[in-house]
Amino acid sequence: MASLFTCRYISESLSSSFAYHLFFLILTPLIFPFLTLTAAQASLCRTSCGGIPINYPFGIDDGCGSPYYRHILVCPDSGQLELRTPSGRYPVRSLSYSDPHILVSDPFMWNCQDGDAFRPTRPFSLDTSTHLSLSPQNDYLFFNCSEDDVIVEPKPIFCERFPDRCDSSCDSASYLCRHLPECASALGGSSCCSYYPKATESLRLMLKYCASYTSVYWRSSGGNPPDDQIPEYGVRVDFDIPVTTRCLQCQDTTKGGGTCGFDTQTQDFLCLCEQGNTTTYCKDLVVRHNKRIGVIAGTATAVSFAGVVGIAAGIWYLIKLRKKAPVACGVQSNENRLF
Repeated sequence: MASLFTCRYISESLSSSFAYHLFFLILTPLIFPFLTLTAAQASLCRTSCGGIPINYPFGIDDGCGSPYYRHILVCPDSGQLELRTPSGRYPVRSLSYSDPHILVSDPFMWNCQDGDAFRPTRPFSLDTSTHLSLSPQNDYLFFNCSEDDVIVEPKPIFCERFPDRCDSSCDSASYLCRHLPECASALGGSSCCSYYPKATESLRLMLKYCASYTSVYWRSSGGNPPDDQIPEYGVRVDFDIPVTTRCLQCQDTTKGGGTCGFDTQTQDFLCLCEQGNTTTYCKDLVVRHNKRIGVIAGTATAVSFAGVVGIAAGIWYLIKLRKKAPVACGVQSNENRLF
């Protein structure tokens, strides 16, 4: 009798355990999607690197800013913002949006510490498919050029005599050659001339016949022109800021104050908001998001409730059948035979 009671108890316990596990196994997939409906979607775009602000049209995270400047700026772990070009990656010293330009340093160019010990160098170049361009405020100085291959002449006199060859000459009477910024006597007896290459190929050709070169840009000190211009070493790169109506609407604080970005697959415009991405502006996304969540949540609730009721009824009926079934504790008879 005790054995029969134990056997029936175990059978009922197994039936209840089976029913509960089945209940939660089926109920969980119905509840989980409903819970995740409230999860917020966010798109993060870093706004600075090494103390330099990163604003539109630039971005250091893919999908941020304008696709015209995709992968142009790099923020490595060191925190030193860099400009990526076909000729390498260069440290960014400053970035201005009011007077759109990037100021970079080229470690391969000559500097005052080099003196007349010229190091191997390489030409600085830009990707012509981008909206970047070398600023006309740059002056390029070339050192120890072969006069058999390069026209090294004082420009005012040479241009008067040979006006058709003026643009191809390297000016040995350049003001900067006679007044090198920060180190006027650093060159010793080495020669210097000034030339503005109009293309990367002409720069490569010059470096083929010159020992080295450097770039000097003219920085405005904020005084009265023309005395407000101060020469400093570096390369000034100008850029355009693409202005579109959709981007202005996206950035409008009254419309949610989003960040202009783009789809990384199609490069189509996107307004990046805390709640997610949209093709219009953030407040429009919030309205549509709330409407969509209301419809989905209501549907999910109805479906989940109906599903739970149906499952509960099925499990209750299953338990009832199992309780009525004869318990044979492993002994097969005509009443409990499965096949």
